Amino acid sequence: MKAVYFFCRDQAIDPVAAHVFSSLARLRDLTAAGIEMDGHPVMKAEEGGHAFYFCRTDKVLSHDYDRYLPRLTRDFNDFDFAGLVNWHQGGNAPQAVFCVHTTGDVVSGSWGPADPVLTRNLLLRIEHNRRELGLDGFLTVHEATHWSGIPHGGRPEMIPLFRTPLVDIEIGSQPASWSDERAHEALARSLCEVFTASPGALRSLLCVGGVHLEPSYTAAVIRGDERFPFATSHILANQWIVAGAYEATSGPERLASCVASISGGVHAIAFHDNLKGAYKDRVRMLAQELGVPCFKHQKLERPQLLELW
Repeated sequence: MKAVYFFCRDQAIDPVAAHVFSSLARLRDLTAAGIEMDGHPVMKAEEGGHAFYFCRTDKVLSHDYDRYLPRLTRDFNDFDFAGLVNWHQGGNAPQAVFCVHTTGDVVSGSWGPADPVLTRNLLLRIEHNRRELGLDGFLTVHEATHWSGIPHGGRPEMIPLFRTPLVDIEIGSQPASWSDERAHEALARSLCEVFTASPGALRSLLCVGGVHLEPSYTAAVIRGDERFPFATSHILANQWIVAGAYEATSGPERLASCVASISGGVHAIAFHDNLKGAYKDRVRMLAQELGVPCFKHQKLERPQLLELW
């Protein structure tokens, strides 16, 4: 299997990515892959029969997507997984956090391909390395689906054109966290561990509603019962469900296209109990059409009671 990761070299733009790449270069035996990006050689490592490619860019990938997309589709469209390493910040964001999120624009219903198994693997490896490196003040969270290209003029219709599942992998949310060398190492270690074996009983969830960093969805993956393992991929935060008017006639079509973008589909839909009735109706209708269970997020705390295994 093959994975590719992208790192903006300019620390005036991105205060995290270059540090993670430097940590990676110390930990791994990197060799030139024979191609370049923005004039910089793409580096490569092989481990466990898998290949990992590391691309340094002059700009953040999603901030200049019109320019980078042709390269992505030419060189990396047949890869199994991709990650954009960068930073996280926000007024209400936790000060010390690792974030992973899938790519998509909920409002328009434009979805990047998502792989729940590999997204889960990455979250679990980051959490493992966080603990092993003694980063007790950090949280590992699965952030809601979004695309950072939108504030930089990116067109949502470009998102699905890159056919490799792409996630953002971030360190947040303050300068002290961005510069933490152990945090850089935690991510660097995790990038080459994404293809670790997963349990056969894994159940894929579509998560709808809740806040941007909804703790119940993350907890179901990284703190759940190992006998009843969940995987998450696209998470549709309440704010963008409302902004996208998913109660409108186009709501069901956008929800169905979201499920279609998830590798292997979904085994169930979990919705946040605070979701308004009109949106709950849309979610229940989708579950009925898919023939999968649909339940409130609180039930994720007792997976043994769900008829999924």
